[in-house]
Amino acid sequence: MTGTRLPLADVRVIDVSTLLAGPFAARLLADYGAEVIKVEHPSGDPLRGFGRSRDGVPLWWKVFNRNKKSVVLDLADSDDAARFLELAAGADAVIENFRPGTLERWGLGPEVLAEANPRLVLTRVTAFGQDGPYRRRPGFGTLAEAMSGYAAMSGEPDGPPLLPPFPLGDAVAGLHAACATLIALRAADRFGHGQTADVAITETLIGSLGAQLTEYDQLGVKPARLGNRSHNNAPRGVYRCADGRWVAVSAPALSVAERVMRLVGRPELCDEPWFAQGAGRARHREIIDEAVGGWISAHDRAIVLAEFERAEAAVAPVYEVDDIAEDPQFRARSLLTRVPDADLGTVTMPTVPFRLSRTPGSVRWAGPRLGEHTEELLPRSRKEEADA
Repeated sequence: MTGTRLPLADVRVIDVSTLLAGPFAARLLADYGAEVIKVEHPSGDPLRGFGRSRDGVPLWWKVFNRNKKSVVLDLADSDDAARFLELAAGADAVIENFRPGTLERWGLGPEVLAEANPRLVLTRVTAFGQDGPYRRRPGFGTLAEAMSGYAAMSGEPDGPPLLPPFPLGDAVAGLHAACATLIALRAADRFGHGQTADVAITETLIGSLGAQLTEYDQLGVKPARLGNRSHNNAPRGVYRCADGRWVAVSAPALSVAERVMRLVGRPELCDEPWFAQGAGRARHREIIDEAVGGWISAHDRAIVLAEFERAEAAVAPVYEVDDIAEDPQFRARSLLTRVPDADLGTVTMPTVPFRLSRTPGSVRWAGPRLGEHTEELLPRSRKEEADA
């Protein structure tokens, strides 16, 4: 990456958010060159205590806050709030995820920030948004996963609603927040003024779940829990091979579904009137799954994958985390990168999430130590000057 100009190299972002959604948004911008200054309370972002650690070094922190610089400020302190305002005056965007009204209580609300920097973009990430009856409620991605309808449609038919085993709501909101920030920055370039982007985790996840609300509006239909199956097509799911390993099969297109049925020795099903439409195949998923699952269970996974590939039918192995690093496709595209780090020596993590042909992003360093860049980026406070 030496000598490559990063596309956001002239953008400065102040990341005063904590935990996952806001920091993920800021990290996406940092990956493509934005100077992201992570402002932390003297006690540190709670993410420093999230998840597993090695020798006391938090590993989630190293990934979610890579490519950022860390400074320490207590925004409830008027002196530090003034220093933060100086930072914001020279920035392009601020990303925060405090409860609505918190910045205002510290004298750092949108009007104050806009007076200091009329072109500033303020991206505010909360569970429920800046207004409405729930605005003051504390909330995280888990609540969005519950209230969006995601949990209700996830799980086995006779089982409870199922939450995802990773911060799905926060990741979806982080993607939306990064997109909102970039759109607002583009608007600032065109029209000469900044604005506030109000990003609610619940709303971003609801908007990402497809047409469930429209189907209910038009048909009165609610999504039912189907485990790994689909309401829209079949075959679709995970199937166990003879050697105990698993594969995932998906056939949303008619041509792919036909290839699968020929492969598993049931070509006559392709002639059934219901087979021509995905919804028809979904209604007859028991017949289809019996045929597909029976064939797969009689063969080892290597044979299943080879035969599906030969038939040009969509299949994938169900990987454990250690399988990812060994996959030839991921290795060919350098999915994983090893990042030098003062605490851990090197850290392996996924590389930038998408590739740009002329101005690719890069992972330049892992999450910084608490306050590592305070002296570099902030003038000394009045108290520090007096103590000196």
